[in-house]
Amino acid sequence: MPVSNFDSETAGAASGILLRGARVVLPRRVTEEAALLVREGSIARIVENPAEASALEAAESLDLTGLMLYPGFIDIHIHGSVGIDTNEADADGLQTVARHLARHGVTGWLPTLVPAPDSDYASAARAVAQLMRSQAAGELEPAARALGLHYEGPFVNTAQCGALRTEFFRTYTTPEDLNALARVNAEDAVHMTTVAPEVEGGGALVRELRARGWIVSIGHTRADVETLERAREAGARHLTHFLNAMSPLHQRAPGPVGWGLLRDDVTCDIIADRIHCDPLLLALVLRCKTAEGVSLISDAVAPAGLGDGEFQVWGETIKVTAGRTSNARGSIAGSVINMSDAARTMSALGVAPFDVARMAALNPARLLGLSHLCGSIEEGKRADLAALDAEGRVRLTLIGGRIAHHSSA
Repeated sequence: MPVSNFDSETAGAASGILLRGARVVLPRRVTEEAALLVREGSIARIVENPAEASALEAAESLDLTGLMLYPGFIDIHIHGSVGIDTNEADADGLQTVARHLARHGVTGWLPTLVPAPDSDYASAARAVAQLMRSQAAGELEPAARALGLHYEGPFVNTAQCGALRTEFFRTYTTPEDLNALARVNAEDAVHMTTVAPEVEGGGALVRELRARGWIVSIGHTRADVETLERAREAGARHLTHFLNAMSPLHQRAPGPVGWGLLRDDVTCDIIADRIHCDPLLLALVLRCKTAEGVSLISDAVAPAGLGDGEFQVWGETIKVTAGRTSNARGSIAGSVINMSDAARTMSALGVAPFDVARMAALNPARLLGLSHLCGSIEEGKRADLAALDAEGRVRLTLIGGRIAHHSSA
């Protein structure tokens, strides 16, 4: 990646950056070589006319010829990476994860917690809040923005526990039961939780969560269609790691899979690692839901980025062998991919770049209520960007117009 007039220490939102020569992934199409001007943290201009582009000026200029410029990826379901678990991390540990994510094109993420004691939830929420406040104040080097918190459980079905610890599962009786889900005390923090609507009090639980402004997703579930419909009517309009940790499709019991495939007003997310879901099933989901109804997630756990080996995660030994995780029960225990891996998988299936961008950035932003700020490359939106080479490797990441990662190798 040729670079001119580039200084990663001084390049920033205030000085302005001109990105030249990349093909730009817009919401509905991909440009030929274009120029993109970043000023004050936002996308100021997108210019496809070469004559106009040559007239643009900025303090810093990057030649991205041969690269494709995507909106920065947003991971709404991730438990950690590089040896750090979101359930246990302090703010410094979360920032380490955030730096790792930026190297893989992620510009925003929801730290995700597994069921745990109330005290663990409270300390995790404090750590996320501290990180969000420090990032917002510009006190840290550029890294993927923490956007809030995602509780995977504890109101889920023990029969579909996956790798989650059932001793911390709960049922719902009164609104006070939600006090255990500590909120993040930071401006604009998003709160999301995965629930199984068939648990005791599930319908009332969904209604109360929605009344409190939470995003409610359905997962770790064996709910029948009638129960799923009641949850949808109460405000649950998303499905967590679709096809995984839910009862499978059956000819006399469509369950969450059949219901999810056919409900156009319900979105889903998927783990595109070729381990959690066969590529043929990924193609089936896309055929039914279209790219507008699917978000990509990593569901990465702490060993992500560390290679194969044995690791202590959630109180047990997790083995990683050839990129596949497993616990003592033989269950898959999350993934060790990142969002650029998921994007590369979908590209290999023949998915158009603008649909990959929709699934990896715009749809997650919409789910979180942030699509007016980020998730697509449009003038006026935040300059959260990732430039990928022909092999799908991330060569450059900008977060709020600041260089968070660059590589010419």
